[in-house]
Formats: sequence, structure tokens, C-alpha cells
Amino acid sequence: MKLGANSVLFGGYDMETAFKYTAMSGYDGIELSAIGGMSEHLVLERWKELVPEVKRLAAEYGLALHAMEQPSRDPAIMETAFQAAVEIGIPIVNCGPGGKKDDESSLNEVIDSLGKLSDMAERYGVTLCVKAHVGAAIWNTETTLKAMAAISSPAFGIDMDPSHIYRGGENPVEAIAAVISRVKHVHIRDCKGRQMNPGLPPLQANGRGDIDLVGYIRVLHEHDYSGPLDLEIIGAKELPLEQCIVIAAESRGHMQACLQACGAR
Repeated sequence: MKLGANSVLFGGYDMETAFKYTAMSGYDGIELSAIGGMSEHLVLERWKELVPEVKRLAAEYGLALHAMEQPSRDPAIMETAFQAAVEIGIPIVNCGPGGKKDDESSLNEVIDSLGKLSDMAERYGVTLCVKAHVGAAIWNTETTLKAMAAISSPAFGIDMDPSHIYRGGENPVEAIAAVISRVKHVHIRDCKGRQMNPGLPPLQANGRGDIDLVGYIRVLHEHDYSGPLDLEIIGAKELPLEQCIVIAAESRGHMQACLQACGAR
């Protein structure tokens, strides 16, 4: 498994700050945030001018480019994301499902949309991943399995985030085992309680919440998962830099300990 962090943790700071402290915290790679409003990192409207800078930062700080997170399913925005990914050398584009929970027509629309976007991703030679998201059309194991059954493209994968599964009322260890055959990216964070939101950023740090992350990572290891394991902490844009660094480093240490506990490192 390749340990990384989503640059959205450093969303209140510039892209070089995100690279610098992700590397200092000991990660293997980075996931670039293209999430408008949460960061000004991979801004898709001007991605072409950012390509040299991203490549320079990756080389200077020794970080692999694991993925990009771009939440929209809008075809035009997604095509721009795929174009940027190809030029920069990013293999995976992660998005959210959107849609409405427990609404069959909404679920069908989301799956149809993801299928078409996966075909587009295949043409560009990248992978599109989607994760179950609290309150969305794809929100639990059942709806994730429906998407897996309906979308056959090899460019489609599942991005698993234990906090969304946990807040959806399921056991993330059981959930990851059920969908592991199509898991191509993993977002990871902790949370306390099963409320709609993931909680304050410090409580999203791995090891501070209620999720069995050791068991979660053990399932990944037992199924020979070798893809990215990227920390995703949201809501940190207003935090002082030192607190963002603490969250990154603390979570990296917990991830390493989990890997060691299950014999993966």
C-alpha cells in the first residue's frame, strides 16, 4: 500500500506548503485537491499553467502523484479533469456520487452517469473512482454493489472511505471486504459518532475516533491491495498550519502502525 494525503488538509495554504509538509510527515505520495472552495491547489480552470509547478513539486519533495479529487459528475468538468490528469501523470480521478439517498431513479441516473464517465476515463487512459457518500444515491454497500454490477468498464473503480460507511450505519471492515474486488483507491480518516458530518478536523485524524482502522487495513492487506491509501481531512481550511501538520503526521504514524500490525510493512 502507498501512503498518501489529500492536499485539502492544507487547503488554507498554497500547493507547495501541501507538498512540503506531506513529505515531511513521511508520506509516499499526495492526492491533489481540485475541490473548489476547499483549496486553491489543482484549479481546473487554469490547469495547463499549473502542470510545470505540480511536476516540479512532485520531483522536489519526492512525492508520487496518487490521485486527484474532483467532486463533480459534470461531463465537461470531468473531461477537463481527465485531460489534466493525463498531462500531469495522475492515474486516478476520484469523485462523489451525488444524487439522493433511497431514491431509485436518482441511483439509476447516477450509475448511468458514472458509466458514461468511466467510458470517457477509459479513452483517456485513467481510472475513475467513486465512493459511497452519506446522504447520496450511492451511500452504502448495497448501492455500491449495484454500481459495480452495472458498470463493466475496467476504468471504473471504487474509492472506499470508512468514515462515510461508518456514519451510514455499517461496519467498515465488513463493507470493504464486500467490495474489495473493485477497490482501486482508498480514502481514510477516523470519526467519532455516526452523525452526518465527519466532525472537527482533529477528530478525523486516524486513531482519534471510533472506527476499527486496523481491521480495515488488515482486509486490504489480506486481499493484496497495493493502491493508494490517502488521508482525507476536510474542514481544515481555517486551521493554523501547525495543526494541519500535526494531523498529517499523527495520522501517518497511525497508518504505519496499522500496516505493521497486520504484517503489511
